[in-house]
Amino acid sequence: MADKQRTIREAVSLKGTGLHTGAQVTLTLNPAPANSGFSFKRTDLEGEPVIRALADNVVFTERGTVLEENEARVSTIEHCLAALRGMGVDNCCIHVDGPEAPILDGSAFHFVEAVKKAGIEEQEEERQYFVVKEKMVVEDPDTGSSIVAIPEDGQTYQAMISFDNSMLLSNQFANMENMDEFETEISKSRTFVFLHELEPLLNNNLIKGGDLDNAIIIIDKEAKQEELDRLAKLFNKPSVEVKPIGILNNLDLHFPNEPARHKLLDVIGDLTLSGLPIKGRIIAKKPGHKINAEFAKAVRKEIKRRQLKTDAPPYDPEATPVYDINAIKGYLPHRPPFLLVDKIIDLQEKTIVGVKNVTMNEPFFVGHFPEEPVMPGVLQVEAMAQIGGILVLSQVDDPKLYSTYFLKIDNIKFRKKVVPGDTIVFKLELVTEIRRGVANMKGTAFVGNTIVAEGEFMAQIAKNKQ
Repeated sequence: MADKQRTIREAVSLKGTGLHTGAQVTLTLNPAPANSGFSFKRTDLEGEPVIRALADNVVFTERGTVLEENEARVSTIEHCLAALRGMGVDNCCIHVDGPEAPILDGSAFHFVEAVKKAGIEEQEEERQYFVVKEKMVVEDPDTGSSIVAIPEDGQTYQAMISFDNSMLLSNQFANMENMDEFETEISKSRTFVFLHELEPLLNNNLIKGGDLDNAIIIIDKEAKQEELDRLAKLFNKPSVEVKPIGILNNLDLHFPNEPARHKLLDVIGDLTLSGLPIKGRIIAKKPGHKINAEFAKAVRKEIKRRQLKTDAPPYDPEATPVYDINAIKGYLPHRPPFLLVDKIIDLQEKTIVGVKNVTMNEPFFVGHFPEEPVMPGVLQVEAMAQIGGILVLSQVDDPKLYSTYFLKIDNIKFRKKVVPGDTIVFKLELVTEIRRGVANMKGTAFVGNTIVAEGEFMAQIAKNKQ
């Protein structure tokens, strides 16, 4: 049974501080129509511009993911998006009255709680996935980061992190076998930062909203108590100390590998920018927002390529056909050698799929390039027209009383030679409703997964003379 798209049932708001700007922000999750995906609306700006949550709109990836569209920006959006994807939400319009999403506790947990509070509502339209059909790799040789996707029936994520300058994080691994694990195993994992990074980040106008309560601070160098006291003062906190495990005493870890789990959380959030949930196994090595965004862009590019490419209909030679050759003869007046359809394997209200097996015994090979046999293009068009005729006649009550005559053939293209041994699978589809007995169809011919010919047809249904 196909999955249905989902949105939240009612609006729900969260308030907090933006990590990098320090701004007080209210973020509101709102229901959204099917097929709209995720978007951010800057309610504090004139005209309330909308920024679609797509990789095409990523403009900055330093310490967080920043989107820009319609001359408006929104940043640090990955935790919110991870929560929505992790909870199975497909469509949501996110209102923010500031330049970034609130950091809250540095995890996705509070966003998950908000989704649960709002409730989830199933929509009529089926959920679309990006299905990984072959291995995909995006690498950054400068950092050693990479993301690999391999085919798998499910949504599995793995993250491996390694920091040469940290004993605590020399190597960590996190794994999520399916999205059902997100809430309990991943959502509570908080962002982390190394001690040596704090002051440079502050000096670069970042982490203005940083707090010792919304990040795990990892000690990666020897630190005297005076330095820790100065750090605490920067964040308006009382004195802090180093725990034996190498982090500050501001919090306890939820998991021994919480940093790796948070990196996995970031991967899920950033890959949401591909526009579709991904079916496959994602393996992220030393991931960061930059490589995450690059992989999301690669998925977007593949989605667009697939949308432009027509997939060949599935063909199982052992399956019982809808019409065998004897049934086809009841629809068409053609007979050998001009009956160019062997069987119909699928017939729906607006589409039909037929098959022609091309053998060396075809009479036209005697005179058409006999030294290098090639099926004439005009006969490929004729075969398409015959299959289209069956589709059109299937719309009338007693097809034996009617015939179809083609009035016009346009935009015929031949893309590859058809030779003996090929099996051509033809797909014809109605592009408009049949009106006054006139049908407009688009036809595509495949050998394997390759398009060999295509064209557009206009046919007239006419009653046979008695």
